[in-house]
Amino acid sequence: MSLISLAGELTETGHRLIQRVYYEDTDFSGVVYHARYLHFMERARTDYLRLLGVEQATLAIEGDAEGLVFVVHRMEIDFKAPARMDDVLTIETATEKAGGAKMVLQQQIRRGDALLIAAKVIIAVINGQGRPRRLPEALAAKFLAAQTAAA
Repeated sequence: MSLISLAGELTETGHRLIQRVYYEDTDFSGVVYHARYLHFMERARTDYLRLLGVEQATLAIEGDAEGLVFVVHRMEIDFKAPARMDDVLTIETATEKAGGAKMVLQQQIRRGDALLIAAKVIIAVINGQGRPRRLPEALAAKFLAAQTAAA
């Protein structure tokens, strides 16, 4: 298996990751426990960065004198329908905004054509001391390239 398939793929609008639902993801009723969707979305965001060539550990330590870290500032999640054990889910991530000291990402989780989760994720850009800092223009351009291609 190639690293690209393991990390999903870049798309015209951002990123797509395929994940299977396992027993550990479900509650006693057999549906995915609500907090597990956060795990699926975090994996997708991390792999989106990875495929854009952004190494988070390197940015935090060696990016520049300040360091650069991404943290979730806010999430809005609409739970539309449940996923169940053995479902194959598609997690899609698209950049809405990248600039200043934040990024706004739209994420969806689907089972086939059925929309299960819709989320808006606001990412704060901070330095190594936890203070807001600007997203470097070259980095913002990587995130905005997919958005521009989709428009």
